[in-house]
Amino acid sequence: MEEAIRKILMEIGEDPNREGLVDTPRRVKKSFEHLLKGYTMNPEQIIGSAIFHENCNNMIIVKDIELYSMCEHHMLPFYGKCHIGYISHNKVYGVSKLARLVDCFARRLQVQERLTQQIAQSILTPIEAEGVGVVIEAKHLCMMMRGIEKQNSKMITSAMLGSFRDEIATRNEFLRLIGLENR
Repeated sequence: MEEAIRKILMEIGEDPNREGLVDTPRRVKKSFEHLLKGYTMNPEQIIGSAIFHENCNNMIIVKDIELYSMCEHHMLPFYGKCHIGYISHNKVYGVSKLARLVDCFARRLQVQERLTQQIAQSILTPIEAEGVGVVIEAKHLCMMMRGIEKQNSKMITSAMLGSFRDEIATRNEFLRLIGLENR
């Protein structure tokens, strides 16, 4: 990877041997390893033993989970917030595990649409939830720094599964509680 980065520096007209760039290939490699660490993470292992039996059949929401990802089309970052809601069947997640699931999928080359769906599906199945809702609001540097250069654009995606898809009242309650209803 370091050699490839050195070649990129030469292709753009830089001297990879100048003082400020000598260690850049190593630093970029380490940066990519961190930014894309989701490939080394396993959603099932993240959840692990963090499913707890509780007499709870209500909506549970964790909102404003910050996320950072990389657009697979331009390899530029996108960042924003993820809101998760689910209705359990007497099983709940350890709350930090939901944020870790977001990181697991966000720290890969992604499109926001797939990311939203992956998070929702990974929450639904292990606890056989009645329903799951995931909404992601993100700003994409590929739209802000290049191409159309629209600084204030935000992409919003949602994945509604089970009762969040089938029941308008459930979906609306979730959207209201995360602050997106009628916005």
